[in-house]
Amino acid sequence: MDPVRESIVKGVVSPMRDVPRSIGRPPYVGQRRAPRWTGGDVYDAETVERIRISGRIAAQALAEVGKAVRPGVTTDELDRIGHEFVLDHGAYPSTLGYPGSAGRPPFPKALCTSVNEVICHGIPDSTVVREGDIVKVDITAFKNGVHGDNCGSFIAGEGSDRAKQLVEVAHEAMMRGIKAAMPGREVNVIGRVIEKYAARFGYESVRSYTGHGVGPSFHTGLVIPHYDAAPHHDDVIVPGMVFTVEPMLVDGSEANHEWDDGWTVVTDDGSWVAQFENTILVTEDGPEVLTKP
Repeated sequence: MDPVRESIVKGVVSPMRDVPRSIGRPPYVGQRRAPRWTGGDVYDAETVERIRISGRIAAQALAEVGKAVRPGVTTDELDRIGHEFVLDHGAYPSTLGYPGSAGRPPFPKALCTSVNEVICHGIPDSTVVREGDIVKVDITAFKNGVHGDNCGSFIAGEGSDRAKQLVEVAHEAMMRGIKAAMPGREVNVIGRVIEKYAARFGYESVRSYTGHGVGPSFHTGLVIPHYDAAPHHDDVIVPGMVFTVEPMLVDGSEANHEWDDGWTVVTDDGSWVAQFENTILVTEDGPEVLTKP
């Protein structure tokens, strides 16, 4: 991606925003690590309906934050909008207080804002969004004991043709990956479809970060790769499964590293990234998107 601005650097992170006591928290909030999920990835109709409610809130919140992506807005302001929207709908923003790995601090905000070469887990801060930036917003809502998780890429202002193509291809790659999630197939078919489509445009699919099972647990342990991982990741897709499909496509090399904040992941070569994500349910007839506004 031809840069239209200097590389993204860490800004100032504001204090953690409050959540009313009346809103239920996920069990990992205040803990050093998230509890391990052992309940599997297939859910009954009642649980699916609860996930659908959380998914709808997350999708509506994503749309609301997306409307605010414009030159001049700070990523911290985007977080405020998402935070307040989720709370106003009686849900908890799942990333807020999510435990870090290896003793690192918990995630301090209600959503992730990953700008340009930031692949994922960008912490909202004083960074000012500029004309042409690609802003990836990842937001998850927790309500009635379950999570709904989604992400979208938004271009601030007009944007370049190159940025537009990257965003459009990332969305189509996600949709193709979702359509491939048919009962009886192995989950690695999803990544095979995504990687093959991305390669048509010279894009690489990030391998370090994947889709995941989601529901009563934010991350169940099920891994959904966005590259051709066969013969590994051979879990068989069955009706009742719920998981995310969330490819991150790079206009350059997918090689990456993590900042010393323990969260922010950026491409080594400064290449820009676009990502989309939906939480899906596998039915007898195929996949159904649960993160719909």
